[in-house]
Amino acid sequence: MMEDLTEEQNAIVDAVAQLCGRFDDAYWLKRDSEGGFPEDFHKAMADAGWLGIAMPEEYGGAGLGVTEAALMMHEVARSSGAMSAASAIHINIFGPHPIVVFGDEEQRQRWLPDLIRGAVKTCFGVTEPDAGLNTTAITTRAERDGNGYIIHGRKMWTSTAQEADKIMLLARTTPREQCARPTDGLSLFYTDLDRAQVEVREIGKMGRKAVDSNALFIDGLRVPLEDRIGEEGKGFQYILHSLNPERILIGAEAIGIGRNALARAAQYARERVVFGRPIGQNQSIQHPLAECWMELEAAWLMVRHGAALYDRGKPCGAEANTAKYLGAEAGFKTCTQAVMTHGGMGYAKEFHVERLMREVMICRLAPVSPQLILCHIAEKQLGLPKSY
Repeated sequence: MMEDLTEEQNAIVDAVAQLCGRFDDAYWLKRDSEGGFPEDFHKAMADAGWLGIAMPEEYGGAGLGVTEAALMMHEVARSSGAMSAASAIHINIFGPHPIVVFGDEEQRQRWLPDLIRGAVKTCFGVTEPDAGLNTTAITTRAERDGNGYIIHGRKMWTSTAQEADKIMLLARTTPREQCARPTDGLSLFYTDLDRAQVEVREIGKMGRKAVDSNALFIDGLRVPLEDRIGEEGKGFQYILHSLNPERILIGAEAIGIGRNALARAAQYARERVVFGRPIGQNQSIQHPLAECWMELEAAWLMVRHGAALYDRGKPCGAEANTAKYLGAEAGFKTCTQAVMTHGGMGYAKEFHVERLMREVMICRLAPVSPQLILCHIAEKQLGLPKSY
């Protein structure tokens, strides 16, 4: 039990931990070796109502805040499933937010209940191979055609597209050169992922084999007008509303993975005897692990702070980015130290810390790089000239 949490929040943590405990090391090691989306885990989370933790109650959600969502995702990532478990449901937690805020009532009724029940899976189509973090440079275009649009373009690193029924898709409806600002002219759609017009090509990667990442090649995807969210040309502003919650959740997930690795390292250090004494008696083992504990705790405080600000409707851009940065750095450092603590056995799959190290790397890389966060803090908090 966390003493600073409410009774309801502690109940969330305990219930999620108990559910995740049904999917043990052996289950996730098999998923890591063989691949294959963890359908039974996803279904268990959906059946328990967790996919709608931050969605409005009138559509089947729990109506709770980012604080509760962060507690949940931290516990999911802290389990044996690590980033594979978190990524299997992550899109449900922050992805539908533009629908809630900017969609009309008909769209919310049509889309949200199925997402919350887990009857429909979705994916997020924003990043492009030639744009990267510069979202305003995307070239996927949506051209008006009667009562709808025809979309052509490419997307990159689209997670769960192999499984998804729907896609949240950002496309340019007005050429960039015709816009007053680069952020103008982008529109947001939530529509069927029609594989007759979209080739979904999986990307082989170093970790998280259970949750696919993909390159998408979109060739004439027809999207009805009623699948556009909000006004034409306002999509970039709509996407921004989900960025701060996502950064907070990624920070929470990284910390969860780090705490998993730290617990394994400490146990191994207590039990592993070399030269007649447990290796955990040596300060060269103790001190790095103690540093990891402190850094994870400090990052967790920033996650909680950023989430609390967001839930109160306060500005939280700096705090959300800092939570993501500190959480990812502490998580990665801890997982790396856990491998080193295990020595040669840290390289062995049966001890799982090498899997945690591979998976926590995602939190450093995405959805924004640590370097760009540093640039953001330097500019917004220190008043230094923009560097990009």
